[in-house]
Amino acid sequence: MFDLQSYFIGLITLMVAAVVAWLVSLAKRDVSIVDSLWSLMFLLVALTYAWSLPATGPRAGLVLVLVAIWALRLCAYIIWRNWGEGEDRRYQVIRANNEPHFAFKSLYIVFGLQALIAWVVSLPLLAAIAGTGELGYLDLAGILLWILGMVFEAGGDYQLARFRADVQNRDKVMDRGLWRYTRHPNYFGNACIWWGLGLIGVAAGGWWALLSPILMTFLLLRISGVALLEKDIGERRPAYADYMARTNAFLPGPPIRPGSGDRRDESHD
Repeated sequence: MFDLQSYFIGLITLMVAAVVAWLVSLAKRDVSIVDSLWSLMFLLVALTYAWSLPATGPRAGLVLVLVAIWALRLCAYIIWRNWGEGEDRRYQVIRANNEPHFAFKSLYIVFGLQALIAWVVSLPLLAAIAGTGELGYLDLAGILLWILGMVFEAGGDYQLARFRADVQNRDKVMDRGLWRYTRHPNYFGNACIWWGLGLIGVAAGGWWALLSPILMTFLLLRISGVALLEKDIGERRPAYADYMARTNAFLPGPPIRPGSGDRRDESHD
């Protein structure tokens, strides 16, 4: 069931949160705080849907738990990772490209845009929380896909953090563990999480819930994820260029052995 009123209440809630976060960013002169708040937007809008809907179904508690675990874990990790680092280099580039008056422009370029994307991506949450049907096999498939996603996202983050903590690995490329099979296990995991939530939304009767994982996968592959991070990294880090040549960008797969003559299936990237 698509409850238009609750959906727009969710938008208003996210926009208010975006304005508050923007005001904090002005005080800190650091718009990259939006990265740590990104996942919390989904927990906030999920709670908003649960509060605003006239009735909720059996998936409401399930989805709130899944979103809370993912959102709080990711928020805590990003805060820990960025602590004391200042504004992220990507946002410094955005700031430089949008002067003068970036302080005001960041309200809609960064925070408003993130809130709008989060609103669209939250469609499975609305469908699942509003659905009244009984849980079924499609819900189970969604839960299993969510678990797979958490293993790759959280596991990839943990492995990379340990790798970077070892001073002997300075200037080296992380190609161990999950990173041996995909250059971005965290992005692949994030996509799996949203496809899992999308399946739960479909199981609740909202076919339109699949618009969310489709959009997230596109963003992760072509806009804010793989494409952005690897735009010029091969030129700056020759060792990473070698890593790119033997490792899938997104979908996990066996590494290509040097001299094997195998060609990469670009559809995997």
